[in-house]
Amino acid sequence: MRETLLPFFKNATFIRMMIFGASELQDLVNKVLAGNRRAIAQAISLVENQPDRCADFIKYIFHATGNAFIVGITGPPGSGKSTLINNLAIEFRKYHKKVGIIAVDPTSPFSGGALLGDRIRMDDVQTDSGVFIRSMGSRGSLGGLSRATMDAIRVLDASGYDIILVETVGAGQSEVEIVKTAHCCCVLGIPGTGDAVQAIKAGIMEIADIYVVNKADRPGAQEIVNELKLLLSIDPSVKEEEHWNIPVISTSNKDKTGITELTETILRFNEHLKTNKVFSHERELTRRKNEILEILKVEFFENILDNLMNKQKWEEILNGIITKKTDPYSAAKSIIDPFLK
Repeated sequence: MRETLLPFFKNATFIRMMIFGASELQDLVNKVLAGNRRAIAQAISLVENQPDRCADFIKYIFHATGNAFIVGITGPPGSGKSTLINNLAIEFRKYHKKVGIIAVDPTSPFSGGALLGDRIRMDDVQTDSGVFIRSMGSRGSLGGLSRATMDAIRVLDASGYDIILVETVGAGQSEVEIVKTAHCCCVLGIPGTGDAVQAIKAGIMEIADIYVVNKADRPGAQEIVNELKLLLSIDPSVKEEEHWNIPVISTSNKDKTGITELTETILRFNEHLKTNKVFSHERELTRRKNEILEILKVEFFENILDNLMNKQKWEEILNGIITKKTDPYSAAKSIIDPFLK
């Protein structure tokens, strides 16, 4: 199998070198490391749209990463994530933090396009030179994050941004992928969408470092807060002193209630990670493992497998399944078996 893969990887590397000249690449790297906003935008476009060309670029900026604090903001559609991020960015700027924002929007399964409209709600920070906002399409990723999101985060990290806020698609209970990317996960809920038991389904409770009951000016908000606090109080955590006690914070984008408290809590969680080395190391292992798995998925399941599929008689295989001459598992095995020999 190794002999089969080797020519493919050599060929892919050769193609990258031919397309992207060394001087052009180095120029982009230098400008990104210097914090040039135009170069940052170009670099994110490169990692988002041309994954086969971005590997060399990431290799040259990777040494400058690892300084930013990544905060994931997740929750159902309509929970006020974009406006909350706008308000958080304003608060973080009061601490003289450079803020990067990545808003991941759902991609159409038909056209492949995305509205990328979340930044419309971030008017207050659009003109702030200390804030960089970028919208990206999810491109079908089930966890609400595109595979290029991690590389976009690296670009902002290497460019000197202190806090990177990542807004996920907002597909409800599929939003668990953010825990593999962010240092801190804020899970949003709002009154009027069911009781707090809804929040513990499908792992949502498990990924939260901070619970936010947004739109707290609505009726029923305090009941949701109380229910969440009760659920969290019976969470069978090990050694309390080694773990973070998940807070439940009420916020309102309308009158800015709780925004300062949430900002301070996020910064406090950052300090918690710095002081609790074991906890922090476990988080970092999860993040790094996820990075490598995502790269492997692209290389194996998309690049190599797509290359293999071109050599198969697709119609024969599909017609065989339709006419029940074979089944999907046998068809998949017939495709992959020659590749593994």
